[in-house]
Amino acid sequence: MESSPSQKNKVAIITGANSGIGYETSLALAKKGAKVILASRNLQKANDAMNQILQQVPNAHVEVLTVDLNSLKSVESFVQEFSRKYDRLDLLIENAGIMMPPLTKTKDGFESQFGVNYLAHFHLTNLLFPIIKNTPNARIVTLSSLAHLNGKIDFKNLDGSKGYSKLDFYAQSKLACLMFAYELQRRIESAGIDAKAVSAHPGFSSTNLGTFLPAIGRALFSPLTSIMGQGAKAGALPILRAALDPAVKGGEYFGPSGFKEFKGDPILVNSSSRSHDLSVAARLWSVSEDLTGKKFDI
Repeated sequence: MESSPSQKNKVAIITGANSGIGYETSLALAKKGAKVILASRNLQKANDAMNQILQQVPNAHVEVLTVDLNSLKSVESFVQEFSRKYDRLDLLIENAGIMMPPLTKTKDGFESQFGVNYLAHFHLTNLLFPIIKNTPNARIVTLSSLAHLNGKIDFKNLDGSKGYSKLDFYAQSKLACLMFAYELQRRIESAGIDAKAVSAHPGFSSTNLGTFLPAIGRALFSPLTSIMGQGAKAGALPILRAALDPAVKGGEYFGPSGFKEFKGDPILVNSSSRSHDLSVAARLWSVSEDLTGKKFDI
């Protein structure tokens, strides 16, 4: 995104910023002059990532703030610390995620993929929204996935207690992320707020998301990605276009241009019919408020 405008004096938060697509996104924003907040669970890895960015961009404005998306209290502490230091937030990039772990629960008792990938980011956006809506032309970029195409929101089994499939719950979490972006944009527009909610997916990208795959899956993941997919730097391009392209409209969704959207230049892409279900989106919003214990009034 070399042609995108300077981000000097702008503030950006990237969750899961210490590796993969999150790191590449953070590096690109630092090169554009943004003040980049690396929001990460692992302080050591985040500091290592910050030092790597500073080696490439010596005058970069980069800061590490810890957040554990397994815990709503950690999200709340992160927002409190951020709010003490900053009174604007131009870019909130919700990148962090986990993929296909065994059935595990967050500290608040949520199924981990739904909790980390979606609910924690819903809560984070809610708590940061007073700052976002007072920042002209702010953007919230939510990361979805090709997996959303097979996703369905199962309100009767969000915690996995009535059966758990690693892939189905990953797809559900990424569908929830996308539906959240669309519903957030509708509410922003209704309220007349100068902000945009958009979404993007990285295609079939080489990242550390394969951690929980079986041994054979991990062995195949990297070779398959090199043949059919793309690296993390290319995978970050749809996210960067969603974040930086001046022509982006709220509610748009970006992904790679190639075969099956596995790789390629970032373009506008379509999402599943389920992602546009207004009644499910409204119900998901309400359920998310109940689960996180805080109303999200725009």
